[in-house]
Amino acid sequence: MRSTAGLWLAALVLGLANAFIRPVLWVLTLPLTVLTFGFFALVINALIIRATASLVTDFEVEDFGSALLAALVMAGFGILAFILIEWWMLGGVNWVVIEHSHSQGRPF
Repeated sequence: MRSTAGLWLAALVLGLANAFIRPVLWVLTLPLTVLTFGFFALVINALIIRATASLVTDFEVEDFGSALLAALVMAGFGILAFILIEWWMLGGVNWVVIEHSHSQGRPF
């Protein structure tokens, strides 16, 4: 990293790639991700980090191993953030599952 502006630009490009490109890659590689119990998602994240490094001149990633390590660190921070939010909300984060029943012609 050579400049603060390069850091911000890399963060912007990585954020946009994660918002628009990563979901498409996840859908396309879903069977491989399921087969590897989700570990292929780290490879996808590493590929996106490498692509960001190739697009932003002030952002450098030496090799794929470094990108994979960065993806692992990012996943760790994501898990830690989820745990901290869960703790901060005192267990108030709830996942709601809505099931539809089509019995007897009624929608619910």
